[in-house]
Amino acid sequence: MLDFESARSTVLQRARTLGTESVPLRVALGRVLARDVCAPRPMPDTDVSAMDGYALCAADLPPQGPWTLPVVGESRAGQPLPTLQAGSACRIFTGAVLPEGADAVLIQEDARVEAGQLSFDEQLTIGAHVRRRGSDVEPGEQVLATGQRLTPFALGLLASVDCAQPWVFVRPRVSILCTGDELRDVGAPHKLGSIAESNSVALAAMATEIGATVTVLPRVEDDIETTSATLERALSESDLVVTVGGASVGDHDVVQRALTRAGAEIEFWKVRIKPGKPVMFAARGECLVLGLPGNPVSAQVTFGLFGLPLLRAMQGVVDPLPRVHRGVLASPVRQRTGRLNFHRATLADGLLTPCSNQSSGATASLASADALVMVDTDCTGHPAGAEVPYLRLDGL
Repeated sequence: MLDFESARSTVLQRARTLGTESVPLRVALGRVLARDVCAPRPMPDTDVSAMDGYALCAADLPPQGPWTLPVVGESRAGQPLPTLQAGSACRIFTGAVLPEGADAVLIQEDARVEAGQLSFDEQLTIGAHVRRRGSDVEPGEQVLATGQRLTPFALGLLASVDCAQPWVFVRPRVSILCTGDELRDVGAPHKLGSIAESNSVALAAMATEIGATVTVLPRVEDDIETTSATLERALSESDLVVTVGGASVGDHDVVQRALTRAGAEIEFWKVRIKPGKPVMFAARGECLVLGLPGNPVSAQVTFGLFGLPLLRAMQGVVDPLPRVHRGVLASPVRQRTGRLNFHRATLADGLLTPCSNQSSGATASLASADALVMVDTDCTGHPAGAEVPYLRLDGL
């Protein structure tokens, strides 16, 4: 068995990006930039007012107040720019260009205006309430870098620098194949011993959420011929094939044999982790294969640990690995040595409480958990109050 870090490194070393394309901003949410974006001009492109008030020249004010100035003219966004008359003030609104000759803005809350005369008592400094030209972004400055995922805020920034068609990496095509005689469709009549096939729902949602294009293949029974034919088509039409179940070497575990028959090379099988020991990684040409255990928790956790970083790397994300946090245990955690354990836990008020049911089939505990507490291979556990590393499930 490989240790966790070696196995994940092997997977990520095979990641490759799949080309680039230019897409409209309105469909670019969640995509990953394939080219740096630089500002074509300064932002703002001239000095503007940060507040509603009165533009004036603070440098020309007498050293002692109070001060009184006539109000002459008005500056508002989108209108022709007035020139400040010497010894006067100009009405100005948020976002409006600072008139030539002005160097500060007196906010209207500090102003008294009667009969066209502005009076104020507080000393005004040069530059007060003024957004200087280029104070947000200088011309030519890089505003977003290659490998950055486009959030709603990033899209707003792209729009502000007139980038209407950003270049992004092509989405990976993922095919998910679930196997097993015991599986039935969700909502189909229940038979004793049958299991509603849930893994494809969870895995497809996870892959879609981080930007992949997902196809869920019709599930197959534990039959070598059907599985081989299905995998042959999937390997020809996908960038990543994810199989669920049948990855061991029992009489009814046919996935490895079917992959070999289809021309794929097995790079590793079994990783020293819990849950999810029988994880498999294979490849045929440029198409990669991630073979997951059939137990729902094992499948979904291992896809989060291996599949999601791989899909991020295939989209050009600079750092595809989830962040490791540190937290304090509210109650003890115990385990047998021999494998790196990922214990499901809830997180509240900074404290981690391990779930009572850590079974690989206990999907209710996974759905209610917030984190995976990591306990090393040679460790038997930690007491309450111990500081431990953990991964946030919403950060996988």
